[in-house]
Amino acid sequence: MERVIIIGSGPAGLTAAIYAARANLSPLVFAGGMYGGQLMLTTEVENYPGFPQGIMGPDLMIAFREQAERFGARIENVDVTEVDFSSKPLIVRTSDDEFHAKSVIVATGASARWLNIPGEEKLRGRGVSTCATCDGAFFKNKHIVVIGGGDSAMEEALFLTRFGSKVTVIHRRDSLRASKIMADRALAHEKIEFIWNTKVERVLGDETMSGLELQNVNDGSDYTFEADAMFIAIGHDPNTGFFKGQLDLDTNGYITSPDGVSTNVEGVFVAGDVYDIRYKQAITAAGLGCRAAMDAEKYLEALEFAVIEVVAR
Repeated sequence: MERVIIIGSGPAGLTAAIYAARANLSPLVFAGGMYGGQLMLTTEVENYPGFPQGIMGPDLMIAFREQAERFGARIENVDVTEVDFSSKPLIVRTSDDEFHAKSVIVATGASARWLNIPGEEKLRGRGVSTCATCDGAFFKNKHIVVIGGGDSAMEEALFLTRFGSKVTVIHRRDSLRASKIMADRALAHEKIEFIWNTKVERVLGDETMSGLELQNVNDGSDYTFEADAMFIAIGHDPNTGFFKGQLDLDTNGYITSPDGVSTNVEGVFVAGDVYDIRYKQAITAAGLGCRAAMDAEKYLEALEFAVIEVVAR
């Protein structure tokens, strides 16, 4: 019987592990086949406090992991395949085993949607990104492209005008899906241009991105477009597949919570991007992981004190 199981190993999961371990809860962390979350796909992180010179995303997550292990967290690079929260104890299953827990912290995160086109994976972190807040400052006075037509794409484009000499929004339709206020701001901005009815076919470049191969969706014509960076803003997908039917999810699949920590199941807590649809930053995910661990500790104290009282009677 585990006192707390943590599912996920990004900033939220590993921060929860640090706090739970320091509370002597000996947390068991299922980190997945590739631990560290989306920061493992990020090059330099300049906006995480405490690193004035910046730090590589993977190096930051290695430090998170080492700190959690230092205090006694047990981290397994194993994927969870199924959970059963219908009764107590809570059940977490992997492909090879079944684990019982008094409490569970869900920190499985969300995955940015990619275009899945040639050159994209090769140039991730070298001109191709899904986070303007994380990587925009690397492209000062450069020509930046944003892919998408919703509010998130307009937010990214407007933010990137602080850095780029020009921002070009490429959208596969002839109108934006963004709210009117966001669309109007972007359309009126002197630094932002739009290319309509167009999709990206290939990312060009060897060591860094040098341009894109585009296709007009109306006539099928292809052409090369020079640019220094591409930010993809077509949404995220929460990693909640095996929580369907177990936890309350919103229409987009994110775990819902009345207070940003608890869920509809007693003893199950949530942290990070699997719940947070707005901020999606390492620092906010870490803060949510801290909250989840502290609430799990209080829950376990109350649970175990109730058992002691019953035994005493």
